[in-house]
Amino acid sequence: MVLIWVASAPPRAFAQDPLHKAGRGLTNVATAWVEIPKQISAAVGRAPSFVATVPAGLKGAATGLWLTVARLGLGLYETITFPIPYPRDYASPYEPFGLPQYPWE
Repeated sequence: MVLIWVASAPPRAFAQDPLHKAGRGLTNVATAWVEIPKQISAAVGRAPSFVATVPAGLKGAATGLWLTVARLGLGLYETITFPIPYPRDYASPYEPFGLPQYPWE
């Protein structure tokens, strides 16, 4: 019973060690720009018609730009503060922004 409960629990997204935190931070700094084409593609894919793809693409670009800035800032934060561990119950700093840990997730 306990094994089922543990296996079904959502994974905690925290940096297990300083190296993981620094690696995730540097990766997000280097790949933050990926949010722009990712969000454009997602928005255009959800467009109900061909005519609606242009406004959807513009909205996706704006969303992608915002998420790029957020991911870049969080990546810099993690890179700079990597020696300071997160508290045990602290989830990922990306969660309040609705971002996965890495842009390709």
